[in-house]
Amino acid sequence: MKAQVLFVAPFKKLADDARLVIEEKFADRKDLFKIIEADLKEAEDLVKSFIDEGIEVIVSRGGTASLIEAEVDIPIVSVQVTITDILQAVLKSEVISSNIGIAGFENMIYGCDEIAKIFNINFVELLIHDSEEADKKILEAKEKGVNLIIGDAVSVKTAEKYGMEANFINSGKQSIYRALQEALLIAKVRRQDEHKTQMIRTIINKSHDGIVAVDKNNKITLFNPEAERIFHRVQYEVLGKKMRDICADIDEKKIKEEKEQLINIYNKQYVIKNSLVYVKNINQGSIYTLQNVSEMQRLERNIRKKLSAKGLVAKYHMNDIIGNSQACIKMKNKARKYALTNSTILITGESGTGKEMLVQSIHNMSNRSQGPFVALNCAALPENLLESELFGYVDGAFTGAKRGGRQGMFELAHGGTLFLDEIGEMPLSLQSRILRVLQEREVMPLGSESIIPVDVRIIAATNQNLAQMVQAGDFRGDLYYRLNILRIHMPTLAQRREDIPLLAESLINNMREINPQIKSISREAKFFLQECSWPGNIRQFVNMMERIMLLTDGEVITKDNVIAAYEDDKEEIMASSKTTAPLEEVLAEEKMENKNLAQMEKELLAKVLAEENYNYSKAAKRLGIHRTTLWRKLKK
Repeated sequence: MKAQVLFVAPFKKLADDARLVIEEKFADRKDLFKIIEADLKEAEDLVKSFIDEGIEVIVSRGGTASLIEAEVDIPIVSVQVTITDILQAVLKSEVISSNIGIAGFENMIYGCDEIAKIFNINFVELLIHDSEEADKKILEAKEKGVNLIIGDAVSVKTAEKYGMEANFINSGKQSIYRALQEALLIAKVRRQDEHKTQMIRTIINKSHDGIVAVDKNNKITLFNPEAERIFHRVQYEVLGKKMRDICADIDEKKIKEEKEQLINIYNKQYVIKNSLVYVKNINQGSIYTLQNVSEMQRLERNIRKKLSAKGLVAKYHMNDIIGNSQACIKMKNKARKYALTNSTILITGESGTGKEMLVQSIHNMSNRSQGPFVALNCAALPENLLESELFGYVDGAFTGAKRGGRQGMFELAHGGTLFLDEIGEMPLSLQSRILRVLQEREVMPLGSESIIPVDVRIIAATNQNLAQMVQAGDFRGDLYYRLNILRIHMPTLAQRREDIPLLAESLINNMREINPQIKSISREAKFFLQECSWPGNIRQFVNMMERIMLLTDGEVITKDNVIAAYEDDKEEIMASSKTTAPLEEVLAEEKMENKNLAQMEKELLAKVLAEENYNYSKAAKRLGIHRTTLWRKLKK
């Protein structure tokens, strides 16, 4: 074990006593001590060499201790001279003089007046600072009648030189023990402090932030390596200077008032913050931290990417939306254009029309595609939970809050898209907070006093008429106009019937694991599906296709398979269906029943035309023929 305490004994007996005390009291820790015999200047030279070896505390006595303390910057513990030690030196004389000189450094002669009172003698204190002074003062004392000198080694030697009686003041083992105990305690505390200091120094030096500490006069006392890189100045150049001396753009007063400031240093943007340092409620200076804005944004993006890896991603693209109908093409073209902007989008349409699929496609086409996609159904949660989900909360914000707090949807969607489905179901009390986020681009978590800036693109969806809700007072008008910047209306499945055959084929391929033997769907089955009512839109259609595939036994889905799947909903379907199958399909079926083909064609054309209020275009579309063909057949 490396020695921590150096005991410097000005004379041999003190060294011997110290060794004895260490053997008796510190036997299991004796390796922590190093003892040398040296006095004054000799001791000073030796001590410096031991400091280089790692000695942390020095123990000595009298003038030697005072001299070492003046020359080194590590703790010095003096072996105290007690009243008992002084009394023992006095009693060594056979005859106690009434005029006794007590000589030595200040740390030895303090407290002699108590002994003087006990023995009714006169003590002459001779305060010595060096050997030359000892010679002068002891000679003066002899001339004044002092005939006994007690003191340290220097004083005793000088007194004997002038023929005076002199007794050396020894330090007792108890004083030595106390000094060694104190030295070990100081060494322990010093090592702990050094460990803490080294940890803090490592943190400061390895920090990615520039750190500058100033004293209460605003003069720089600490300048870490990152600060050197930021300011292009090395530490020794700036110590003792003020912050404004190294950067004129830094407004110290403004930073202290506002706690932070955005400044430009060598064409880079930094956020500089100030924290005051108090010791026992007295300001001792402050610490400035500088953060590179670009680096903050990069780290933030990385965090957002990790969040995205947890599932905050959009899986659908525009090519996943199946349909060649005019309504579908118009809707997709509008979505493609809107995807290139950052403006808020409102998507309206009946339930089950595929609004979220379109929203995900817009996100994946936008410049936010690498950011997170977060979806929240506003109708799925009660008001109190919806608020905490949207804005997040801090630790202890409310009873049952998750320890450590939780990020809200707005924070999770930073740099990406937040999809608010069923926005019409959002409580009025929360609508005002959503409006503020749209306006200010910042959120405040529940229970927090901090504002968090967010960069989020909002896409909202509803199957309700928000304009009517505004008139009825059920939806905020200001929020409605904020949401209704860009608008897309989703067509119902009935408005895009010509897409049904494509949708059926696509679903067969996508759900092949349900019934791997199915290869295709017949033309008759497609036409039947086209003519059915789909109040649940695409969602209902997907569910029905799954049922059809499960009930089909052959390789081809037939019309009978479709009808069988519809058996439970037969009355509803037949009531809502119209005989609007394509003309060729209807005629083919009628021909099989040996009916008059021309007559049946005439009746069919008239019936469909009447149902469409004699709108030839709609009638032709239902019949699956061109408008000109319809005119030709009617004329014939």
